[in-house]
Amino acid sequence: MENKYLKAVFLPEYGGRLWELWDKETGTNLLYTNDVLRFSNLAIRNAWFSGGVEWNIGIIGHHPYTVSPLYTAVTKTQTGAPVLRMYEYERIRKTPYQMDFWLEEEDRFLNCRMRIVNESNKVIPMYWWSNIAVPEYEGGRITVPSENAFTNRDGTVFKVNIPMVDGIDITDYKKIPKSVDYFFELDDKKTKYIANLNKDGYGLLHMSTQRLRSRKLFSWGKGQASDHWQEFLTEKAGRYIEIQAGLAKTQYGCIPMAPHTAWEWLEQYGPVKLTGENQSHQDREKQLTGMLAALETEECMERKLQETAVMAKTKAKVVMTGSGYGALKEHGKWSEHLEFVISSDSLKQWKHFFETGVLHKPSVDNIPDEFLINSENLGFLVKTLETENKENWYAYYQAGIGFFLEEDYTNAEKFLLQSWNTEPGPWACHGLACTYLLTEKHQEAVKWMLEGLKMESRISYLKEGLRILFHCKAYTQIVDFFERQDKDMQEVGKLKFYYISALHRLGEHRKAYEIMEENGGLVIDDIREGEESVSKLWSELYESLYGIKAPVPYKYDFNAS
Repeated sequence: MENKYLKAVFLPEYGGRLWELWDKETGTNLLYTNDVLRFSNLAIRNAWFSGGVEWNIGIIGHHPYTVSPLYTAVTKTQTGAPVLRMYEYERIRKTPYQMDFWLEEEDRFLNCRMRIVNESNKVIPMYWWSNIAVPEYEGGRITVPSENAFTNRDGTVFKVNIPMVDGIDITDYKKIPKSVDYFFELDDKKTKYIANLNKDGYGLLHMSTQRLRSRKLFSWGKGQASDHWQEFLTEKAGRYIEIQAGLAKTQYGCIPMAPHTAWEWLEQYGPVKLTGENQSHQDREKQLTGMLAALETEECMERKLQETAVMAKTKAKVVMTGSGYGALKEHGKWSEHLEFVISSDSLKQWKHFFETGVLHKPSVDNIPDEFLINSENLGFLVKTLETENKENWYAYYQAGIGFFLEEDYTNAEKFLLQSWNTEPGPWACHGLACTYLLTEKHQEAVKWMLEGLKMESRISYLKEGLRILFHCKAYTQIVDFFERQDKDMQEVGKLKFYYISALHRLGEHRKAYEIMEENGGLVIDDIREGEESVSKLWSELYESLYGIKAPVPYKYDFNAS
């Protein structure tokens, strides 16, 4: 999307991310754009990468669709400017949402018109944060119309005055020592914005209408683990911070969204340049707030939001489809202009089940296709087990998982056992192992997980299997299983971690330490954000062998907090 001032690049296949935003007058990309898509375990589905602007809706944290294709469509504003529309059905909160992007011929800011709809009769908890990765400039500063911020330390949320926190100007983000969030309490009398400025006062300005009430700064900090994370997530793109904008005061909870409601707001992204020295946060904030007030920015954005209300509810030409989940639901006037399509065979089969009660029966060798059973339709499925699906292992399996999610472990066990007895397979084994783990029947959990590991060799299954065995303290079984695997499987970082950990628990500290250090050291490609498992394992092994504590080596240090 481009005019003579800006060029915006989007990734519809990856959550609709705004990947680049170029100020054509200076030739500057205002966003942090990674040089690789390095998928990492910093989100719901072990599927996230750093860079650009990520749109997060529904539940706390990174959005489940953050690396999935969105519906992508094109339309026009009333003035004829091209509009890029991306939308989806968020199946956890059961809400459609859409994002409309456009640039008028003379626009110096990218327009992003957002819309979330609650078509139900219930109040639902809602969450939205636009996560904006921006370069960590030398001498860079954050500017935001705020004097206070909420932050978190040792599990406690509290308010601090800004810019000085513990003797550090936190708007001078290069000086922040450890990984931290600051949620700024914005002045309601001023335009809502946040800016990332370089030492010359130039950078990205993000603004919005009133509904997007909060702004946030996330910094990795400057310690060893912080440096390691920044290096881990990229090749050569360098360091970044995130500035963010959200519906609630913080990301520690959701806010209630009333039934039959549409929430709409406008976000704008573009360049800004301050003049003069502006040594203090107060000086920068005063100048930038004054500039926006003089231009009547807030009034212009609110007016643009209203003027595009009709456009936002008109149909657009679909050029790429997203998931088919929205097509399984009936939609009312709030989102009838959004076209949802069932394109996958699995969802077509599930649609047939909801219409007829007959559930398809895939091979037990195949990974389960969808998990659509919940509290609303679990009873319907159970009734079909007496008639249409009484010989269907998959129907019993889905019922077992449905009860598991309801924390009804008695019925979960019952139906998962029926699935196994109808047709033995690794998926019932895994479900039973999880059920017994959570009901503290560890011996049974180990038995079923080992049975499943005999039948299924996909890496994802093996990771999950060893994780459950480790929780059950089945260290001997982990060692026996791992040592029977081929060399390629033994090089998978997560599997190797459980093996080394099991050796350590069995007292074989020297062998565990040597294996951990071989070939440059253990690497877990999908290590979880904030996970201390690797550094803790190394420290325990080192102390067991040498009787002293030592600093965690850089290669194992991911504890940025």
